[in-house]
Amino acid sequence: MALAHPILFCLPRLSPKQIMVPAKLESQPPSLRSTYRILGAVSSTTTQFSISHHPKDERPSVNYQPSIWNYDFLQSLNNDHADIIYKERAVKLEEELRCGMNDADPLNLLQLIDDIQRLGLEHRFEMDIDRALAKFVCDVAKENTIGLHAVALRFRLLRQYGYDISQDVFKGFMDGKGNFKECLCKDVKAMLSLYEASLLGFEGEDVMDEALVFTRMHLKGISDEEKDLTQQVTRALELPLHRKLLRLETRRYIEDYGERDNAKLNLLELAKLDFNMVQSTLQEDLKEMSRWWMDIRLASKLNFARDRLTECFFWTVGVVSQPQFRHCRKVLTKVASFVTTIDDIYDVHGTLDELESFTDAVQRWDLGAVENLPDYMELCFLALYNSINEMAYETLRDHGQNILPYLRKAWADLCKAFLKEANWAHIHTYFLQRANITIEALHSLEHYHDVIRWPSIIFRLCNDLGTAKDELERGKSVNAITCYINETGCSEVMARQHISELIEDYLKKLNKCYVDGSPFSKHYIETAINLARISQCIY
Repeated sequence: MALAHPILFCLPRLSPKQIMVPAKLESQPPSLRSTYRILGAVSSTTTQFSISHHPKDERPSVNYQPSIWNYDFLQSLNNDHADIIYKERAVKLEEELRCGMNDADPLNLLQLIDDIQRLGLEHRFEMDIDRALAKFVCDVAKENTIGLHAVALRFRLLRQYGYDISQDVFKGFMDGKGNFKECLCKDVKAMLSLYEASLLGFEGEDVMDEALVFTRMHLKGISDEEKDLTQQVTRALELPLHRKLLRLETRRYIEDYGERDNAKLNLLELAKLDFNMVQSTLQEDLKEMSRWWMDIRLASKLNFARDRLTECFFWTVGVVSQPQFRHCRKVLTKVASFVTTIDDIYDVHGTLDELESFTDAVQRWDLGAVENLPDYMELCFLALYNSINEMAYETLRDHGQNILPYLRKAWADLCKAFLKEANWAHIHTYFLQRANITIEALHSLEHYHDVIRWPSIIFRLCNDLGTAKDELERGKSVNAITCYINETGCSEVMARQHISELIEDYLKKLNKCYVDGSPFSKHYIETAINLARISQCIY
């Protein structure tokens, strides 16, 4: 069965080695074309700009490259995997595999759960996985009897699913000096599992820190004799599983899994069917969003701003990839498009007086405030006002909660302090993923719970690492890197290293959100963590 291309939503179903590139892309620089082929619609196009100044009103402008995603091309996307015949086959395969979840062998069951997750099928087996993992919580006393690979795999899966399993399960593999036994390095598969598990460590967990150092050192020296694992090790060292954009990883893992001698054929068939069915859903969503963006006409009316609808949709796929949350992706695409436009209003086009008026209008959330705005801001404010009010109305109608005050606060915060630009995504995502909205959760959102705070900071720091050079060329000098240089007098290289280390620290803080008690669902916590993943993937 042919699989859709890793460019998640932009291309029809292709064989694994085929690549289709929109005609406009061939005129772009080679570096951009290669990035496209690896990731799909990424924001690298936004870094190509030239700066012009208009002496008449001293208003700078950034001549961003036009979108490479032609409207007609997006509307032409067609994937036939929404047909009922594929859905019926998928349900049959799903029931066959559900019986395999009763496997009594711990390692076989753990491996099956890991394969299901990495093949993008978790949304089909959530309850089955929860029941299976609950049994493993009682087996912590058996860590030395099932081997390091199984212990590490169990540790990683339990932490991912919110179980507070202790790092002490690895102490049986350490010597009296607190070091991992050197004999372990002979088992490359176990070392790889321990490495992936170490990335779910918390702050202050010395065993997990030691595991990361130990495995990283030995995996870098893996011999060519282990050819079946060499590629896996190389990929893991480049970017561990816990940091990857899972939807992209799924496409790659399906191919890797298909090359295994012991691959379950029904699992492989279901993975391919599911990937193409989800692909079809994403393509339809993108076509709808493209029509909305064309109708709202911000791109054509505000020609100083970036036209990045497809890139915004790609971002939301990275944050919320589960097929059942398509409404959430659509709304977040609208939100991201507004954020991109407003970012350019503040960074590129608006004068100080205009920005003060726009911030006031958003804070007041009053149609009367548009009288003080120039035409381009009036258009943007009214489009934002209508879209957010519509979302609030739908939530009140369907769930009985008035969320408008919280959304208004999020947008006011964005405009008053644009360094908090990542918070919008979490606020909107929570309301779009839950039917039961609690007062406790609303309070946590309003005061920026750690589930929101840590990925937002990671997003901000990744953004600065990736865009600082371009922003300096535009004359925008305030970011984490320049601030640290000004505070310490260090070099740019040292500042970048420091910011990278901060990101690692915040990732550990974020890991703790898996097991800390919070009013948020597992889906929402995973969405927050996905923001950190997509930030690293894009920037």
